[in-house]
Amino acid sequence: MRMSLAQRVLLTWLFTLLFLIMLVLKLDEKAPWNWFLIFIPVWIFDTILLVMLIVKMAGRCKSGFDPRNGSQSMKKKVWYLIAMLLKLAFCLALCAKLQRFTTMKLAYVFIPLWALLLGALVELGYNIFYVRRD
Repeated sequence: MRMSLAQRVLLTWLFTLLFLIMLVLKLDEKAPWNWFLIFIPVWIFDTILLVMLIVKMAGRCKSGFDPRNGSQSMKKKVWYLIAMLLKLAFCLALCAKLQRFTTMKLAYVFIPLWALLLGALVELGYNIFYVRRD
């Protein structure tokens, strides 16, 4: 399941465009859709990314794979998995809040997003300052 860079970019733009069109229609009150329906393009895109990530991680389980090669790669993939799950948690909490399924404070809705941004900041700092360059 290999995708070229052009295909990945096109897929990203397509799902972003669909999401933005649906969001504008909802905000202009042209479409009385549920907020969970508005976020379907985001969730489809995230599902595709999660499946691709899990397939790559499962590739380490095949016979003949040397676990000493790519331990850093596995750490990155685990971080990507955690990041995707935090994004999913944020989107679900936001939709529940917008749809008024919960009376949760907005600050609590943003906790997964803040955790994701903090983790990205830590990873960026680690890559800038602690990665040895030859």
